[in-house]
Amino acid sequence: MGILLDVLYLLFLTAASPILLWRMIRQGKYREGFAEKFRGLSPITPEGDAPVIWFHAVSVGEVNLLKPIIPILRDEHPNWRLVVSSTSMTGRRLAEKLFADLTVFYCPLDFTWSVRRALNRIRPDLLVLAELELWPNLIREAVKRGTKVAIINGRISDGSFKQYRLVRFFLRPLLRKLALIAPSDETAADYFLRLGADPSRLSVTGSIKFDGAQTDRGNPKTLALAHLAGIRLDGTADAPADVVFLAGSTQPPEEEMALEAFRAWSEKFPSLKLILVPRHPERFEAVAKLLDSSRLPWLRRSLLDEPSSPEKARILLVDTIGELGAWWGTARIAFVGGSLGKRGGQNMLEPAAYGAAVCFGPNTKNFREISQRILAADAARVIRDGGELSAFLGRSLTDPAWREELGARARQLVISQRGACRKTADLLAGLVEKPRS
Repeated sequence: MGILLDVLYLLFLTAASPILLWRMIRQGKYREGFAEKFRGLSPITPEGDAPVIWFHAVSVGEVNLLKPIIPILRDEHPNWRLVVSSTSMTGRRLAEKLFADLTVFYCPLDFTWSVRRALNRIRPDLLVLAELELWPNLIREAVKRGTKVAIINGRISDGSFKQYRLVRFFLRPLLRKLALIAPSDETAADYFLRLGADPSRLSVTGSIKFDGAQTDRGNPKTLALAHLAGIRLDGTADAPADVVFLAGSTQPPEEEMALEAFRAWSEKFPSLKLILVPRHPERFEAVAKLLDSSRLPWLRRSLLDEPSSPEKARILLVDTIGELGAWWGTARIAFVGGSLGKRGGQNMLEPAAYGAAVCFGPNTKNFREISQRILAADAARVIRDGGELSAFLGRSLTDPAWREELGARARQLVISQRGACRKTADLLAGLVEKPRS
């Protein structure tokens, strides 16, 4: 089976090579980490008896998921050796920032030779996959060498389940190799079971994202960014607080919609500021051109660190990686992007946890359970186009009491749902065997 998959992977890469090459040249993707990805030349774990735990997070969202889990395990099991891998360049950069004291590397591609070499160099006792990364060769080779494999915060969207069901015959033996599946909700648990997972190895923990969401606007990172951008989080009688409208994790045409909504209300509300945070770094320049064409004054986040940074403006483009979580803390009104197109939405818990008035589009399949809970608690609103986004912004500005009540319900919901981190950490600790002799 492994050799067959290798052949299929190579055929796919050959067919996709023109697209991959174009992205490599134009967008800078896939250029680094060749030895780690294709040859499995991951960092070598020093010899010793201490258990080795390998956490794998595909990209930025999954890396953020590990943020509350890893400190718990590190504090409670200081002798464990924890390493973190990612697939994307942005994910690796964030992991290096969040876990500066840990070994961070690119996960090998799912070729038999690369995963075998990586496993032999890392020698993990436990491989922890964030959310859902069912790479067959990686899982099979890990189990073959005695490594236990776990999925944490496991989630399967409705669309993904329909696709996975078509290859259930292939997935069932793979799922049966897992030592632990910890779904984020009951729906995901049901999907795993219907795909063939072992019920005795499945434990619903709830979503770790609730635990990882910051609720204090006064945290050092948010305060530093607000100061850098000239945002007044707390107002006085003479200088009212700024009302930040933040559109985060956006895709086209969501930035344009947010900009037009800001334009519609900015003259009437001089304290209103707009922050745009595109989902993908390769779109920073396209959004910059959009802002240029608007003829409205705007700034780049990357220039605020310069010694002679430009004067403050009411529109800010965040063209840096890994800061969105802290920027959400400046927002009183939030639009969570990726939800008006086909991507399936992005994490709406971060702005909700800060108590912002949150809205998002109808397409939130990637965060089905979370979005359903927020809407059931009357803690957010669904908008379907630019007009409804402008109307939401307008109501949030003209009726601050309504805005604050919506945000307060969102923050309280997040606080009430915490506890998944503790459950997950205990389950992982139970899987780790005694140190190897």
